[in-house]
Amino acid sequence: MLRYPDIDPVIVAIGPLAVRWYGLMYVLGFAAAYLLVRRQARQFAWQQMLDQLDNLNLTLIFGVILGGRLGYVLFYNLPYYLEYPLEVFATWQGGMSFHGGVLGVLVSGLIYCRCTKLNFWQGADLYAVTAPIGLGLGRIGNFMNGELYGRTTEVAWGMIFPSGGELPRHPSQLYEALLEGLVLFLILWPLRTKPWQKPRNRNWPHGSLLAFFLIFYGLFRYLIEFFREPDPQLGLLLLGMSMGQLLCTAMLCTGLLLYWFLRQQQTTVLR
Repeated sequence: MLRYPDIDPVIVAIGPLAVRWYGLMYVLGFAAAYLLVRRQARQFAWQQMLDQLDNLNLTLIFGVILGGRLGYVLFYNLPYYLEYPLEVFATWQGGMSFHGGVLGVLVSGLIYCRCTKLNFWQGADLYAVTAPIGLGLGRIGNFMNGELYGRTTEVAWGMIFPSGGELPRHPSQLYEALLEGLVLFLILWPLRTKPWQKPRNRNWPHGSLLAFFLIFYGLFRYLIEFFREPDPQLGLLLLGMSMGQLLCTAMLCTGLLLYWFLRQQQTTVLR
């Protein structure tokens, strides 16, 4: 059994302003995505993406924040926010949904690409292979905040969290950082050149990497949810699944359908 390390979630505070580890993880994740997308755009000589990258990144940041917040409101605590609608804007109190953030990024990215004539599927691939870095850092931020911990356990590495009672729990944030972050990155990053190979590869249409991201993230997160404490206001839902597992099931199926659709579209074009 381990005790949660004494981690101050605030790095430095000046008056009412505070820099927190969790916020820093977000900044590092966005910065890593920006730099790696730029690197790929240069590698593939995609000048239009390079010209639009700054504005696209700002659009996606707005999309992930808005989508993440609205996703939490709709998926995890709608009755509360219907009763207290102004609390929707109290983001400093916490409450962000990854799945809502994904929807926000996809919608904002699609709108931006339509308006600027960028190829959405090509751009989605560039970002999909970089996303695990931000996800892994975000889960480390959750661990530093002592939040989103796991279910009670008797394993040797079970940890007592300050707000989790006296029983040891799975450090599920670290499981997520490993699978959703490091392992997912190691799966996707080596595949980044596949859709760009010439002559056109029937097995790797543009958008494939986005589909693989949805599939593998959905699978990894679904499995980790067995170790993660369900949200207290929801508990376990349909067929004993958590809300995270229900959303990951939809995510995994969406990834499979997307890959099938892209392959069908490519086959039609190549005929």
